[in-house]
Order: sequence, then structure tokens, then C-alpha cells
Amino acid sequence: MLVAVGVRKIYRTGAETVTALDEIDLVVPAGEFLAVMGPSGSGKTTLLNCLSGLDDIDNGRIEVDGEDLTAMSDGRRTAHRARNMGFIFQAFNLIPVFTTTENVELPLLLAGANPRKARAAAERTLDRVGLGHRLNHRPPELSGGEQQRVTIARALAGQPKIVWADEPTGNLDTETAGQVMGLLNELHREGLTLILVTHDRDIGGTAERRIEVRDGRIVSDVRLRRPTGPPLAPPAPAAPGQP
Repeated sequence: MLVAVGVRKIYRTGAETVTALDEIDLVVPAGEFLAVMGPSGSGKTTLLNCLSGLDDIDNGRIEVDGEDLTAMSDGRRTAHRARNMGFIFQAFNLIPVFTTTENVELPLLLAGANPRKARAAAERTLDRVGLGHRLNHRPPELSGGEQQRVTIARALAGQPKIVWADEPTGNLDTETAGQVMGLLNELHREGLTLILVTHDRDIGGTAERRIEVRDGRIVSDVRLRRPTGPPLAPPAPAAPGQP
């Protein structure tokens, strides 16, 4: 699903040069749950942003599902992300005046999906994450755990091939974080490819595989458990651009 070769990212501020990623090589098979760990400032989030194509790199090659992100124009890379990737962040980034359904269907509509099919996909995915009874509630009316479930539904509604999660439990208490990770693990067991950045070793320990990043390099790569689960085959959501 993901192949990264010699990935290098440099930040330049005036006369100062900082190497954020230094010759990263990484292969992630389809259906794997990978945790990315390391101390603050080690390059974890930069790695996620670069591997997903959110940030440009200075050297190297990144392929997602056989397509070279580094050879794409900005517009084509944006379209590739919308079609193949989902994102979950620590900050929920929900629009407070929109209902949960509207928050989930918005990316599909922006990608050109038919409104009726986008609405059906949003409602179906919200039901999948246990929020079928909160379709018309707005984010301020939801708990933190429910808001994070909305972001998970938003990430999944387009049926992505890979989901990136950056500290998805960072704003949650221990019990709610456990519930969210239980949901992500359940989705992974159904075949979801998941790459999760976390500083929490308990959260990282739920993954199949864990890499440690320090000073922009991968310093360890450990298999925690054997791969599990059949390929993910949920009902097909609205396809962007189709009537």
C-alpha cells in the first residue's frame, strides 16, 4: 500500500537548515496497522504529512497504492488524497454549525459526489461508528469521544485505501481513548490500512507493528503481532463525480 524510499525533508529558516526527515525508507503492506512513535520533535507528524502528500519532500520517492505521489502535480495529488485517503487529527476540525451528517458528507460533496449518494454514505458511515442516533446533532452537542467518532466517519465515508491518524486520542480521557482505539482496531480487523502517530505507548501497543522515529530517522521497527482480518468490504459509498 505504501512504499517510501530515501525520503528527505528539510526546513530552511533564514541561514538555518533543519533536516526533519533523513533518508526514510518504509514499506507498509495493505491492511496493516502501523504505529509511529517517538519523542516530541522527532519528526513523527512530519513523516505522516510527507508520506500522505500533505507536505512536499526534498528528495526520495513515495508511492501509495502503486502511484508515485512525488511525480504528481499539486492538483493531481490533492485529487489522489481525496479519492484514496482519510485523515483523523487530534483537533477534531468539525464545523460547529453543521450537523454530524453534514460534516461527514462535506468532503464527498467537495470531491464532486452526487448529494443524495453523499448523504446516504455519510449516514451509513455514522451508523457504522455508533452514531446513527446523532445524525442531526451539531458538534457542541456531542461529547469529545462522539466528536472523534464523527471525524473517523468523515475519514471513512469515501471508502479510502489508507487512513492516517495523528494523535487521535490526544484530546480524550483514558476511557474515551480506549473506546476510540477499540473502534479503530475493529475497523482494522476488517481490513483497513491504518497509520497512527502517537506518543502514548499503550496506544502504540495496540498496533500490529511499531516504528520509532528519532531525529528524523527510523531507529526501530518492531512486529507486535501477526496481521489479522479479511479485506475490508463495506457498502460502496458515493463515487466522486458520478450521478
